[in-house]
Amino acid sequence: MFYFSVPLGKFVRRVSRLRGGGSALPGLVVEKIDPGFMRRTLSTLPHGVAVVSGTNGKTTTTKMVVELLESQGLKVFTNRTGSNFTRGVAAALLGEVDWRGRLDADVAVLELDEAHAVHFVNQVPPRYCLLLNVLRDQLDRFGEIDKTAQLLQHIAAKTTGTVVLNREDPRVARIAQTLDGPDVLYFGLDDSLLSTFPNDDELRAAPGSPVPPAPPKPHADVVLRRVGAADADFEYDGATATTAMKLRGVYNIFNAAAALTLARAIAVRDTGQGTTALADNDGLLEALAQVAPAFGRGESLVVDGLPLDLVLVKNPSGFRLGLKSFPAAGYATMIAINDNYADGRDMSWLWDVEFDTLREGGVDQLSGSRAYDMALRLQYDDVAIGAVNTEIAPALATFISGAKDKPKRIFCTYTAMLAIRRELSKITTVEVVS
Repeated sequence: MFYFSVPLGKFVRRVSRLRGGGSALPGLVVEKIDPGFMRRTLSTLPHGVAVVSGTNGKTTTTKMVVELLESQGLKVFTNRTGSNFTRGVAAALLGEVDWRGRLDADVAVLELDEAHAVHFVNQVPPRYCLLLNVLRDQLDRFGEIDKTAQLLQHIAAKTTGTVVLNREDPRVARIAQTLDGPDVLYFGLDDSLLSTFPNDDELRAAPGSPVPPAPPKPHADVVLRRVGAADADFEYDGATATTAMKLRGVYNIFNAAAALTLARAIAVRDTGQGTTALADNDGLLEALAQVAPAFGRGESLVVDGLPLDLVLVKNPSGFRLGLKSFPAAGYATMIAINDNYADGRDMSWLWDVEFDTLREGGVDQLSGSRAYDMALRLQYDDVAIGAVNTEIAPALATFISGAKDKPKRIFCTYTAMLAIRRELSKITTVEVVS
């Protein structure tokens, strides 16, 4: 059947792009006039839909899963812009379907915000889901952390095939106890790496407070055993394999274990002879070695012949891991903090981050709508500040001109990162994400 919503949505998408509008507007239009668009389109995919959700790491993990599955010969649809609301998925679909609404893909791998994922799975039950973690993030939107865990539990309950869980996050691991139907797989960490990834309870525990005994851990399909400067060890199927990694940041490498687990589950296929063929693990590792960071997530650009790294920060855990993964020594540093809706309006979480690693070199430039809140926080950790300018464009220009002879690093919230990338695209090559 021909649906007029598709050509109308494509028209809105074209006009919106010509005017520089938001990528989600066409999806909002189609959602209003054709509520069944997503379910109708995605229900035809042979391998179904996989949803990736959780507090931290959704964009990079989704990118990894997509590239891993493509290495297995699958055609993958994804919401590449990182617009992780349902309207963002609908808008991305409009860019891929033909005029009759048909999608040429084998599987969809979709990054979804925890709250919007609930709305999505009510419309389109996924065959797979990957739930990464539960951390305090945007409490003005989600309320307390257990509410976020409930959102993820709902996603898992709607999943018809396989649920992939982080066994190191107790709130995520406990979801398995509520399920009756889908298969459950886990990804995990070697014990030597656990201190690098504290869960939310450990982050907020008072120093020296007793730690309750941990319950026995379930077997993990993929375990991250070691993280090196440019490689990592993953254990699966009873053996350990080493692979080179372009991804930077220990949190990205842990997310790689999650991506491997989901990709291995999806890539199992029917041979047509009454048997199934397992994933090509060597091919998956080769593909993993080539994955570059998602835009703004440890992305490295070149400005004045030197690297400029963009590191997204949006909650205490993410900022802590960013500071740990990207040492300040030798780099000029800028921090840009906005409090728009997509960033979360409550920025009190900045006080849950320790900035002592920036003390030696200081911070050259602060920007964003909450630049002065960031300045106050840094003063309490005795971190020297070069300049403060709430306007991102002039602040970025001052930062670049003042550090021409040094590599640069910018820690930024989501909307600040988008603004910075727009400005950088005027002076260097920046990947266009559409």
